[in-house]
Amino acid sequence: MNTLLEVRDLHVQVADRTLVDDVSLTVGAAESVGLVGESGSGKSLSIRAAMRLLPRGLRASGEIVFDGKDVLTTSRKELARYRAGEVALIHQDPRAHINPSRTVGQFVTEGVVDTRRMPAAQAWEAACALMRDVGIVDAERRMHQYPHQLSGGLLQRVMIVAALLPGPRLIFADEPTTALDVTVQSEVMAVLLEQIREQGRSLLFLTHDLDLAAAVTDRLAVMYAGTIVETGRSAELCARPLHPYTAGLLRSRPSATQVRRLQAIPGRPIAAYEAGAGCPFSARCAFAQERCHSERPPRRVLEGREVACHRAEEVAGSLRERAS
Repeated sequence: MNTLLEVRDLHVQVADRTLVDDVSLTVGAAESVGLVGESGSGKSLSIRAAMRLLPRGLRASGEIVFDGKDVLTTSRKELARYRAGEVALIHQDPRAHINPSRTVGQFVTEGVVDTRRMPAAQAWEAACALMRDVGIVDAERRMHQYPHQLSGGLLQRVMIVAALLPGPRLIFADEPTTALDVTVQSEVMAVLLEQIREQGRSLLFLTHDLDLAAAVTDRLAVMYAGTIVETGRSAELCARPLHPYTAGLLRSRPSATQVRRLQAIPGRPIAAYEAGAGCPFSARCAFAQERCHSERPPRRVLEGREVACHRAEEVAGSLRERAS
């Protein structure tokens, strides 16, 4: 599988504080990858760095290579082309990212029209067709409405249409269903995945919900305190986690098939700049030993996956014993 996006040793800093620490991640052509972690783990900052859309005062270092070109060093002209047609971002809260004074049609089509990718009439027709594809009935009428006239589920579908219309090769989806109820959440994710798979797009899906990410992606990367602690195939990672944090996320989720007491991860999540010399998760980890508090675990390959844990073999063995 060809690699479309490769993030190498990404760091994001503000003043003397590190917010994202040594993140490496790949997304292949026509592949769906989930980036999972609690709020504040650095997920959103990582994809904003990948689009060079970090807030003022934040600086990124490392390499973000898209189709062979480093996004962090590319020219303004190439960067504009990259944002306009190669990648797209679906935001977590659509109402916060749509101008309430403009119609849905104006919002959806202005990007492709202003960059001259499509004439206005063609963009309008293509947007209406996409709206029907994602389950929005009476598309022409909806195009003339304003954002406040649409429900949350419809508005998130509009965001999907706006992302798909330019024909991007990679879509960043930043917790696109967080504000929706469970039924609408499932419908919106089904629509997004159907469109991506039919058109052969790649997806980087950010969420705090490990179960949801596993259900809709090919591979998962688990992020904690600004760094990635485990990566692997989605089904394998959920069936047999190697990092204590991944296991903790799974234990804290309700099960659809069995009744069991939820087990919260003790303590609180920390930011990258709060982590000491040891493992960032060591203060919350039941497997931690003295070495874990003083020595940062390197990423290593175990059972075909990458994991940053000194005691990953023991974690996996302990979980197998509990399951048996």
